[in-house]
Amino acid sequence: MKANDNQTLHDDHEGVWTFHGGIKLPGHKDLSTQTAINKLPACEHYTVPLNQHIGADGEILVAEGERVLKGQMLAKPRGIISAAVHSPVSGTVETIAEHTFPHPSGLAGLSITIKNDYKDEWTEHEIIGDDFINRSSHDLRNVVRDAGIVGLGGATFPAAVKQTEVGIETLILNGVECEPYISCDDMLMREHATEIVKGAEIVAHIINAEKCIIAIEDNKPEAIASMSQAAAESKLDNLIVQSVPTIYPSGGERQLIKVITGKEVPVDGLPADIHVLCHNVATSYAIYKAIYKGEPLISRVVTLTGHGINSPQNIEAAIGAPVKTCVEYCGGYKDDASALIMGGPMMGLSLETDELPIIKATNCLLVTTSEDISLPTSTAHMPCIRCGKCVEVCPANLLPQQLYWYSASKDYDRAIEYNLFDCIECGCCSYVCPSQIPLVQYYRYAKSDIWEQERDRKKSDMARERHERRLERIEKQKREREEKLKKKREALAKNKGSRDKELDKKKELIAQALARVNEKKSTKHIKAQNVDNLTEEQQKQIAEVDKRRADMKKDKH
Repeated sequence: MKANDNQTLHDDHEGVWTFHGGIKLPGHKDLSTQTAINKLPACEHYTVPLNQHIGADGEILVAEGERVLKGQMLAKPRGIISAAVHSPVSGTVETIAEHTFPHPSGLAGLSITIKNDYKDEWTEHEIIGDDFINRSSHDLRNVVRDAGIVGLGGATFPAAVKQTEVGIETLILNGVECEPYISCDDMLMREHATEIVKGAEIVAHIINAEKCIIAIEDNKPEAIASMSQAAAESKLDNLIVQSVPTIYPSGGERQLIKVITGKEVPVDGLPADIHVLCHNVATSYAIYKAIYKGEPLISRVVTLTGHGINSPQNIEAAIGAPVKTCVEYCGGYKDDASALIMGGPMMGLSLETDELPIIKATNCLLVTTSEDISLPTSTAHMPCIRCGKCVEVCPANLLPQQLYWYSASKDYDRAIEYNLFDCIECGCCSYVCPSQIPLVQYYRYAKSDIWEQERDRKKSDMARERHERRLERIEKQKREREEKLKKKREALAKNKGSRDKELDKKKELIAQALARVNEKKSTKHIKAQNVDNLTEEQQKQIAEVDKRRADMKKDKH
């Protein structure tokens, strides 16, 4: 690899570039890497939310009271950007209802709760194995999609959707895991390097990648050694294990792509625009299990760590297992435990309770004390002194100070103008702020408020459109009624004319009949008179009438 004129090679790592900003943080990863990955014992109940990924919720395939098998699809993908969810155990569907789960909104989501029957009976599943090389990309993508595999680095974007991009030249497996305390990817690479590499081979086949680079921070020597050995044994051409500097947040997708390739992902673009696809190493491992074992994504490795938990370690936990059970398995809380965070201290989500399920995005459960890294959380802070430290460390090359002012004053148009939505919420700015301003909280609030306003606007637009359609419908119905009335009036007028003609005809016939009757009466009267007294004219009239009668009788016979 060669650097472009405007890109600098890192001094200590050949073949890699740097990105703007970033900070050095204490890792604290040794807390949870002293033991091998342990498997969480079976639980009595599992709660599986439908919304564990970016995109639409799945379409439910089961009903309450139905018995399900381990690995059975509970909800299938709905739409292009969606993911399936599966049963982590065999058992009975107890409820399908709203349930609180780890999510930034804090709101409940539709979830399926399963009571474990402890029989561990698997549903039928296809094992493709090494024959994947003879399968089409379309078929393999469908396997990945039906397995419910999403990005396990935290973004949870459906993996199969990424693999539909064409013209991908470079596949990057992200094993950087730059945030402090989290070590699930580190331990996974140490213990399952061969499987991760096989997953890379599958993805490279799907997208027809020219080369594959596995990026690992240089603070993970055991993982680098394990992955290097597995890569050397791989049949995949142009597979490289690349050590990168330990700088937070080098594990961010855009930052890692810059470090590895020297290329910038366009501001409004995607990695595919520069012919790159990036998957987390845990995602690669999940793809391996789907192809070689026929297993959907029903479990993942989770780091339980922090100075507030008794036995920090990494465990393999089934999706839907209670967070509380995971903490108890790791020795429970210490007396001075202060907070529970899903994720790391920089970008993690604070949990108000441990009565929540493990989901696909749960890479770490951090139990903190006063000893642990923490970001400012209070709005009672000192004023901004315009020191510029936040600008120096921002990996997205933004102006955090400006974004703070506009977000705090709710001047969202200006915040958007200063690229608010390019902020990756890494927390670097908050960490270095001498005034202890919780900058990321302001940005998150501003984004949420903008999204809420956008939702309200869409609802308003929909309501206006419905009202306009209603008015159009009413006007159309009115026109149709008027048209019907007009046709009815025309029909009535036409019918009235016909009736008048028939009536005139009847009147004419009646008049003719009356005339004949009167004529008959007149003739009888004349006959009754003395014929001798009749005039010649009267006698002619009688003769004509008699003649007509005789003719009429002949016609009848």
